Amino acid sequence: MKNVKKDNEEDIDDDVSFENEDVVNNEERSVDKVRQLREELKQSKLTCQEYLTGWQKERAEGVNHRKRLEEESQLMRKLANERLIEDILPIIDSFDMAMMNTNVWESVDESWRKGIEYIRSQLHNVLADYGVKKIEQQEIFDPQLHESLEIIDTPHEEEDEKIDRVLQTGYMLHDRVLRPSKVVVKRITS
Repeated sequence: MKNVKKDNEEDIDDDVSFENEDVVNNEERSVDKVRQLREELKQSKLTCQEYLTGWQKERAEGVNHRKRLEEESQLMRKLANERLIEDILPIIDSFDMAMMNTNVWESVDESWRKGIEYIRSQLHNVLADYGVKKIEQQEIFDPQLHESLEIIDTPHEEEDEKIDRVLQTGYMLHDRVLRPSKVVVKRITS
């Protein structure tokens, strides 16, 4: 009986050791599985971040594209208006020339004259609504605002580069010169 008991004890030890090895193997497999899952999670997070970054870039590009299209559309409208305005300016010049000779202008029937003046002011108001304004008469010649059609000599140094008279009014469209004022400029004689 002693032998039998010993054999049974050995069997129990063997079973226990197998169980311990199974537990150790399971723990190692669990640790490996956790490492693998952590690595997969890390890769998934990186992939997710790449997708998010790509999506954000595409969205920003879409917003920028829409802004560019809107700016181009506004520019096209502005250019279309500019051509129309340039075609209207000679009509305003004709009104101005008709009214320039005050003796003749005042001899015209008053009601007719007031009607023409009203039409002229309507044209100016429409142009102002579109951002058109006259270039204010200035004393000194500025090549960005004026076009010199004639130069007259002056012996006085203080009159050098001064505008003698405006031959045709210039106009600005918003902050840009649409048509420069045509002027006569004084220059000192050498």
